[in-house]
Amino acid sequence: MKVTAAVVRETGAPLTIEELDLGEPRPDEVRVRMVASGICHTDATARGGAYPIEWPAVLGHEGAGIVEEIGSAVKSVAVGDHVVMAPASCGRCTSCRRGEAAYCVHYIELNLSGRHGSLSSGDEAVSSHFFGQSSFSSHANVLERCVVKVDPDVPLEMVAPLGCGLQTGAGAVLNDCRPEAASSLAVIGTGAVGSAAIMAARIAGCTTVIAVDLHDSRLETASELGATHTVNSGTTDMVEELDRITDGDGVDYIVDTTSAPPVLNQAARALAVRGKLVAVGNTTFGTEAPFEIGESQVKGWTFTMSVQGSSVYQLFIPKLIELWKQGRFPYDKLIKTYPFEDINQAFEDSAKGSTIKPIVVF
Repeated sequence: MKVTAAVVRETGAPLTIEELDLGEPRPDEVRVRMVASGICHTDATARGGAYPIEWPAVLGHEGAGIVEEIGSAVKSVAVGDHVVMAPASCGRCTSCRRGEAAYCVHYIELNLSGRHGSLSSGDEAVSSHFFGQSSFSSHANVLERCVVKVDPDVPLEMVAPLGCGLQTGAGAVLNDCRPEAASSLAVIGTGAVGSAAIMAARIAGCTTVIAVDLHDSRLETASELGATHTVNSGTTDMVEELDRITDGDGVDYIVDTTSAPPVLNQAARALAVRGKLVAVGNTTFGTEAPFEIGESQVKGWTFTMSVQGSSVYQLFIPKLIELWKQGRFPYDKLIKTYPFEDINQAFEDSAKGSTIKPIVVF
């Protein structure tokens, strides 16, 4: 069938709106008519050439839509179901069998290669199945394990970003940190992922929630979402300020969304004894971060790399939707919608920080 998609034709290039051909769903796939898709920093990172994706390609991995066709082996959803899409997993490796699909052994192959495609432009193959979906397309063939059925009364343009960025930030707190009530938690980088972590910290009962960013506008939003303290790390020494806020005890939990080696080093130095540092940001493969291990060894702190907030997608995403319905996870304050044809403007606004979570609507 003919579909309309946003195509990346070379590294760093603007996306072009094109008509492509979409093949039939495989037995383990569903065809989804896309209603909306979030734009995530990972899409920008991929367009910049950080991952082994062959151009041309269709990106997008925070899709939400309606099932129009199912493969012969699909059992969990039916035609007409409303679904949110999460990353792909194999379902067979040790991690998947443990219920840890976010740590599927084949994660990079299934999500970041883009070589498992069913899209083409005439005789030209177009890489797709980015994160098992390639949601920057009016229709997509999506792996069954990627789809999460949601209630049809929930606006799909509102729940699309739960598939990656928002569940990553919330999961980093609720699934990885699991903070005790009245503990302290700092979030470095208050984009969509960091904002979700701030909201989750309040849900978990943290009484000291510190937002760290370079932009005062984002710090103001963080305060509206529940941060009790804000730190502009461009004008203030972050480690000294975190130490001051915690009366010299250090921060119990820190979620870093930047994955910038110098920032991770600073975060580790700001931890309390037995503190925990969780890193969730995407960065170029091969990046290394140094840590001081002599003096810090007596702190007994823990460093965790988190993928997708260590979430079980089919369980965690519906929980976030319920929290949103109750007003306890007000991520709608972060969202700005754009017509699909304005996708390049949405990328630009995200890059300059004027929009925290852009959503393109078909």
